[in-house]
Amino acid sequence: MNNNQPNNQEDQEIDLSQIFQKIGKLFDWINTFLFKCIQFFVKNAIVILILLVIGVGLGFYLDVTKKTYDHQIIVTPNFESTDYLYSKIDLIESKIKERDTVFLKEIVGIKKPKEIIEIAIKPITDVYKFIENKKENFELIKLMAEGGDIKKILEDNLTSKNYTLHTITFKTKNQTNNTGTVQPILNYLNETDYYKKIQKETVNNVRMKMIQNDTIISQINGVLNGFSNMVNGAQKSDKLVYYNENTQLNDVIKTKETLINEQGIHRVGLVGLDKIIKDNSSTLNIENTNSVNGKLKLVLPILFLLSFILIHLFLGYYKNQMKKSKMI
Repeated sequence: MNNNQPNNQEDQEIDLSQIFQKIGKLFDWINTFLFKCIQFFVKNAIVILILLVIGVGLGFYLDVTKKTYDHQIIVTPNFESTDYLYSKIDLIESKIKERDTVFLKEIVGIKKPKEIIEIAIKPITDVYKFIENKKENFELIKLMAEGGDIKKILEDNLTSKNYTLHTITFKTKNQTNNTGTVQPILNYLNETDYYKKIQKETVNNVRMKMIQNDTIISQINGVLNGFSNMVNGAQKSDKLVYYNENTQLNDVIKTKETLINEQGIHRVGLVGLDKIIKDNSSTLNIENTNSVNGKLKLVLPILFLLSFILIHLFLGYYKNQMKKSKMI
């Protein structure tokens, strides 16, 4: 046993010395690598400086001349025209991809069709508005949520198309304005005979309902005025107590209040029914800074520098392999 202990100590000392040697070699390699990097940049300083200047200059030029702009239109499809709206936007997008400028200019009415890059539509997720005053929608969401992820259900294509608000987004090469793109697109979307007929009948129905409500409210006012006159002319207090406790009178007052609220809803609703695809707001000329857009003055110098380094490494590797092949 005593003889084995010195041997173990010697083995441990050998292992530690080998580890220290490897660590020392690693530091030597790092030191050599850093020196070669510095030597490379010093040796090629002029070329690197020229590449950086060209990259920055070209990047600035492209950032200024190759800008793209995003635009948004928030719309409400009336008269159950959501599927119609989505199909029309898909049609415009297909014509943009085909570069069918005749269709975009003559049919849609876009003044500069070559400048539009893409168009898309997506719903604005508003589950509270979706279930507001609509018990059947609430029950539907509740039922569907029992069998899956509620977030996925709310964002599902079938569910999301039933939301009130939708965002039309499109991208152009240059800045645009309302008359150049927004209004032509909206005019094109609203040009449909079928939904115009539905619009006409729906608006007529709402107005007829409002006239009927006004008539009923006038009749209720007559009843209330008659009751008021009767109370004022009454001589006995017990008759007054009797009418105050009459539940039919309370029902009449509640009916009037309900009709007044309904009239207010109809008046507000008519404001949004003047168009099949009602535009609520639009935001134009948002400079697109996604990906490398607007960042080329930083990206190009780095790209040029990396390309130069890779080419230099490739040439060095090629020369070394050529020397080895000649020695064989």
